[in-house]
Amino acid sequence: MVQKGLLIVLSGPSGAGKGTVCKALLPTMSTTHYSVSCTTRHPREGEVEGVNYFFKSVDDFKGMIANDELLEYAEVYTNYYGTPRKYVEETLAAGQNVLLEIDIQGALQVKKKFPDGVFIFLIPPSLDELKNRLGGRGSETEESFNIRFGAAAEEMSYIAEYDYVVVNDTVENASDRVRAIITAEQCSVPRNLEYYNRMIQEGK
Repeated sequence: MVQKGLLIVLSGPSGAGKGTVCKALLPTMSTTHYSVSCTTRHPREGEVEGVNYFFKSVDDFKGMIANDELLEYAEVYTNYYGTPRKYVEETLAAGQNVLLEIDIQGALQVKKKFPDGVFIFLIPPSLDELKNRLGGRGSETEESFNIRFGAAAEEMSYIAEYDYVVVNDTVENASDRVRAIITAEQCSVPRNLEYYNRMIQEGK
């Protein structure tokens, strides 16, 4: 009897380190898989279909929206990005976990369609550290930096929409905390009650 996997949604403000934590976490959890997104942008050199993204035409992507085939989607700089529902549902049904690393607006969309997911909010240890991380990219003007920092600081207000908060003081600590949350959720009574009730009935 295969227990259903967990949908784990990791999000937080820009500069929190979501991608870095995911990269550290996934190699240590063989039953947790990164969800590959769909996009309408053209593949970059070295990107592989089904590994980096599922590359779609605009018409195909809009068809997926119309058919409710996406858990969430957004238009970013004239390109669409979204999370395919089929991959997530099939992986969960096979007893494997799925990890989504998405922005806050996407996470809130997923929560409406998948309220029994595990929603984790990743934050930096302080706003000063957030400034350092955003400023460390060194690829923008002071004006664009101020806009990005203001938006990231505002995104912190969405923390109450999540089940857990994890401080990313170091990547090792943050990935350990996320791993502990996943383990605890897999052992929770509500997620296992139906499974063990069946075991009890079979033993009678």
